[in-house]
Amino acid sequence: MDEMQLKLLEGQIGLPRIGAVRQNATGLLPYAVVDEADREIEVFSVFLSDLVLTDMSPLTVRSYGNDLLRWWRVLQLIGVPWDQAGRLEVEVLVGWMRSGVNPQRRQNGTRLMNPRTGKRPLAGGYAPSTINHALAVLASFYAFHARFGRGPVMNPVPESPGRRARLAHRSPMEETPGLRRAPLRQKTAVLAPRSIPDDLVDELIGALRDQS
Repeated sequence: MDEMQLKLLEGQIGLPRIGAVRQNATGLLPYAVVDEADREIEVFSVFLSDLVLTDMSPLTVRSYGNDLLRWWRVLQLIGVPWDQAGRLEVEVLVGWMRSGVNPQRRQNGTRLMNPRTGKRPLAGGYAPSTINHALAVLASFYAFHARFGRGPVMNPVPESPGRRARLAHRSPMEETPGLRRAPLRQKTAVLAPRSIPDDLVDELIGALRDQS
């Protein structure tokens, strides 16, 4: 691992703000990933077009596009072509998302729970579920191109064959078995149901009475 990769892994540097997920007014793709010259990145567009043809919503396409854009920025910074990426580059991405700063999070100076909604404040970085989603998108992207003989020989996103086999043959009526997470996947918290404070219950009942 070179110095640049190590700095990214530890979140010491940010990703270059190049490229974007652009909304298209016409054509098959509702959103496309474009480079710094506003040109569509073809390998991403082909994959996203397949999502559209499988009837995925425009918002899902945009979400996948944002994950692909982040991956492209990582590869651009460390100078690795998409079809030569391996597990090391994926580890760099995961490390950066774990330790870096999520630019979409804006702290308001308080770390207290919202008294009305019961929601906990968002952390400054990327949530474990966001990291897992990014890995799922990349795994699907490389699996798609592998079917046509494109990309690296092995999918750079590691998986757990035993876990996949056990889940594939599980009856939908059975409880999900406790299995180890695949490599690089993050542990997600099991959140307890939120309760409604008494004053909000009274407020809700009062609003319903006013509409009756």
